[in-house]
Amino acid sequence: MAEEEIVSDKRASSFRVKEISKTLFQMRKEVSKVIFGQQASIDSLIRGLLCNGHILLEGVPGIAKTLLIKTMAQVSGCSFKRIQFTADMLPADILGFMTYDPKNGFQISKGPIFSNFIIADEINRSPPKTQSAMIEAMQEKQVTIGKTTFQLPAPFFVMANQNPIENEGVYSLPEAQVDRFLFKIIIDYPDMESEERIMSENTTLKKFEDYNIRPITTPNKITAMQKTTNEIYLDPKIKQYILKIVKKTRDKDFDTGQYIDLGCSPRASISLYIAAKSEALLQGRNYVIPADVRVIAEDVMRHRLILSYRARADGITSEKIISDIFKSLQSGK
Repeated sequence: MAEEEIVSDKRASSFRVKEISKTLFQMRKEVSKVIFGQQASIDSLIRGLLCNGHILLEGVPGIAKTLLIKTMAQVSGCSFKRIQFTADMLPADILGFMTYDPKNGFQISKGPIFSNFIIADEINRSPPKTQSAMIEAMQEKQVTIGKTTFQLPAPFFVMANQNPIENEGVYSLPEAQVDRFLFKIIIDYPDMESEERIMSENTTLKKFEDYNIRPITTPNKITAMQKTTNEIYLDPKIKQYILKIVKKTRDKDFDTGQYIDLGCSPRASISLYIAAKSEALLQGRNYVIPADVRVIAEDVMRHRLILSYRARADGITSEKIISDIFKSLQSGK
């Protein structure tokens, strides 16, 4: 499919897309004042904002996962709360609870979940009961306390992080909750040039406030950008391309398909669809090309593929399987 083959009158205006692209460039630049050598992760967070989707970051300690999320929240111009997950945390510590005052009767005390950005720090430190308290908020954008349901502020994002190397004192996230994260982003070590900057310009020597991070957008502007993201044109041929990718995870008819226990759900198709649009918008286009799908595929699919124990024993990763899926489609198999 060539770019010139993708034509339609039903797409966001080029002018609007270019204006948003400039704003997104400013957001990238502002976040880069604090975060060095993680441009791919920054772009993924921006795509998550555009898609109105939640994000799970994974990486070893000390590579600025929490700082990255905090900086993105500041740049977005939204209210944000940080929740430090611990083993003794209860659902009410996140959602809120009902109290009784003899003078005023029953009162609702809202928890930290009532904010635009939720920084869920080390989310896998809490037991499944507490983690599951996030599911309604993440999916329905609402919270039930007692018999009353409250709508969460818009936009609402959960940006969580977890440490992949510890086994003691941590709990695996429920699959139902993991599937509600639009992206799972793997943050790796920075290159040497970036790490040299980190040594001299870090939050151990400088306060976060010293970076003078400016809010680039507002909640209303983010909502408007999300609307434009939905209006990015995606050709029916690319829809079929996305469906073929997801079907491959279920048919397992390629070299490493034998390592898949359970393929991707329809939520993966939905996520590929909207995430490809966000990548097109990030690149300043009002239409999607096949390369956009490839760019976002790993972030969308790596946590939705359930691999067998044999995969771990043989050193086969989700990323390897996703790469093989695209190779298989390119070869026409």
